[in-house]
Amino acid sequence: MNYSRNSEMGGGRGHGMAGGRGKNKGGSFGVGGYCVCAKCGERVKHQTGIKCTTIKCPKCAHTMVREELLSS
Repeated sequence: MNYSRNSEMGGGRGHGMAGGRGKNKGGSFGVGGYCVCAKCGERVKHQTGIKCTTIKCPKCAHTMVREELLSS
């Protein structure tokens, strides 16, 4: 495949649509929101820069998830 020709046309690697990603597979839900325990339902305020999946539930020690992921 001739990549130089593709680059001249604005195409080429990395310039396609979202690579088949579904709902927010790339990350960021923005500021605010809550981290929720899928096991017991405990909610804690989301902290910017910290993924909910790195937080353990303060009640049952289960892994937390972003609230938006549970409502789908």
